[in-house]
Amino acid sequence: MADIVTIGSATMDVFVECDDANIVSVRSLKKKSEFMSYSYGAKIEITDFASQVGGGGVNTATNFANLGLSTAAIFKVGDDIYSKGLFEFFKTRNVDLSYVIQNKEESTGFSIILTSFEGDRTVLAHRGANAHIKKCEINFDAIKNAKLLYIAPLNGDSNKVLDDIVKFAKENDTAICFNAGTTGIKKGFNYLKKILESAQIVVMNKEEASMATGIQLRSDTKEEKFSTMLIHPDLKAMFKKLKVSDYQIIVITDGGAGAYAYDGKQYFYCPCFDGPVTSTLGAGDAFASTFCASLMRENKDIEKALKMASINSAGVVSEFGATRGLLTFDEIERRLSNSPDYVCQIEAE
Repeated sequence: MADIVTIGSATMDVFVECDDANIVSVRSLKKKSEFMSYSYGAKIEITDFASQVGGGGVNTATNFANLGLSTAAIFKVGDDIYSKGLFEFFKTRNVDLSYVIQNKEESTGFSIILTSFEGDRTVLAHRGANAHIKKCEINFDAIKNAKLLYIAPLNGDSNKVLDDIVKFAKENDTAICFNAGTTGIKKGFNYLKKILESAQIVVMNKEEASMATGIQLRSDTKEEKFSTMLIHPDLKAMFKKLKVSDYQIIVITDGGAGAYAYDGKQYFYCPCFDGPVTSTLGAGDAFASTFCASLMRENKDIEKALKMASINSAGVVSEFGATRGLLTFDEIERRLSNSPDYVCQIEAE
């Protein structure tokens, strides 16, 4: 049995890079939106093309195993060329796939990732089998015997198993790291609160945290310098609402602006680790899973876990693929020791 079990999606990702992609900004009084655009009706030449495995379940399982942790994965695939590619990928990774669900009647998840010259991306996703995980298909003994259950976003009908797996893990003293997805968030905070109450670690990006709490980050309330105010007051309000149990650590990521954490006593801010940006796909999965693994390794040292997660995430965004740039703990430690000026900011409650 594995120490860490991940459950989430598995996809075959096709990366498309095109220098002719345009970034269009649209602004209104209350918000700003950006869109990737191509000339309508035109035939566009591709600059670069690659295919990789992906999905929250795959990315996090790969990372946990790469960090040297005993890892098993639960995800659902079809019986097609894409599932064969996924299984081929895992031949060189030390991940237990005996709990993977395979259904010949369904198709494996598939995504087309359109990458911009800025390194960001737009994803066209076909959920396939990912959206149809059923309770009867899950091996609950694997969860029972694990030290940590990492729950990546579960979309579509698969979200219906969330209550059952969280309740089971809690009853069997398996720690939970919950990376919330939009399907669960859209059910409302009262639903989400039941899941949050059972999770020791909760990770969301800033947009998800805003959606979950109903709190908007006001652009007219500027952050002051670190000497007076580290955390935006609206971000503090999000933390306060999301932290529904004393034992929880809440993490809110903010893309290139860094990440924040709150344990009920202190707020932490960790800037992004400096490095080249090729593609941001998989950065969030690398950050969240590395944070969990580092907390286990570093005796719940939140500051160091944030820095280690940021360093590993920086490795991922430097490569074209969601798992290509993943680092081992030894590699992360070396980069950290070679960067003495890389620090987190901490503010007391």
